[in-house]
Amino acid sequence: MTPPTLLAAMPEWQAHVEVWLLVAAVAGLGIYAAKVIQPKMVAAGEPPITTRQKVWFWGAVAVLWIASDFPIHEIAEQRLYSVHMAQHSLLMVVFPPMLLLATPTWLARLLLGNGRFKRVFSYWARPAPALLVNLGLTAAMHSAMLVNAAAEIGWVHFLIHTVAIASSFLVWMCICGPLPELQVTPPFKMLVLFLLSIIPTIPMAFLAAAETVLYEAYDQPIRLWGLSVVQDQQLAGAMMKVVTGSYLWVIIAVIFFRWTLGERGEKKRYRGKLVTSAGDVVEPVVPGDRVASGSGARSGGAPASGLADPPGPRDPRNN
Repeated sequence: MTPPTLLAAMPEWQAHVEVWLLVAAVAGLGIYAAKVIQPKMVAAGEPPITTRQKVWFWGAVAVLWIASDFPIHEIAEQRLYSVHMAQHSLLMVVFPPMLLLATPTWLARLLLGNGRFKRVFSYWARPAPALLVNLGLTAAMHSAMLVNAAAEIGWVHFLIHTVAIASSFLVWMCICGPLPELQVTPPFKMLVLFLLSIIPTIPMAFLAAAETVLYEAYDQPIRLWGLSVVQDQQLAGAMMKVVTGSYLWVIIAVIFFRWTLGERGEKKRYRGKLVTSAGDVVEPVVPGDRVASGSGARSGGAPASGLADPPGPRDPRNN
């Protein structure tokens, strides 16, 4: 395909004011939290925002902007279903964990409050409800009716993205969320990620093996990058399986090695030590060391206790 034809197949640029406002709102909230809220919280004894959290935050803002604006948005809506799936992967498995890793614990508690909203959020942020909601939405988003409606109606596409991102935040909250009480143990984190990578393989396999057009909205005469409709569908299934699956398995490997190395370090730290009821670690006193210490003191001419040894029994033959 020649360059002029490629340019002609590209969708026209469109201004997405709603996307710019959303990205600006997220960035503005982060700046406000760092400049206005952080000094008050640090003065109250809370830790400051770290450099790593700042990097995670601006990375999350960049991912949100790239996935929601031109050209990915136009290609995902008007040309290729594979780009549509890549867009969903960015918004559901990349953006949420990055934003959660950027959020300080004190900011999360401030946003959730202590009322009914926090109780409802905490209930749905548990692994089982969060997975059911997220995986149910993932399956529904592959239905022909929703895919065609999202490609043709803008507000439907926006609504699907909003619900998908919200459900993803619930799932990732138990893996890398800022609230320790909502996180699960490392084995359960790996199980949740394993289910996220395995269960969607059903629609992925369906897409990869399809030899007919599944989504009429993408059956357009203008083809981008020389991909037919069927090839585009198969590429979408392969991307979800290989790229997204590999990404999740890398996170599983990181959690596994951190967990095992951390446990080994804890065992080495406490091996041969005594831990008091208050949690203090003390060195055990070995009886042999005490005797050696006492004899060493006496060898210098002074008893260890500062008192003379008591006299032994007298021999009657010496009377």
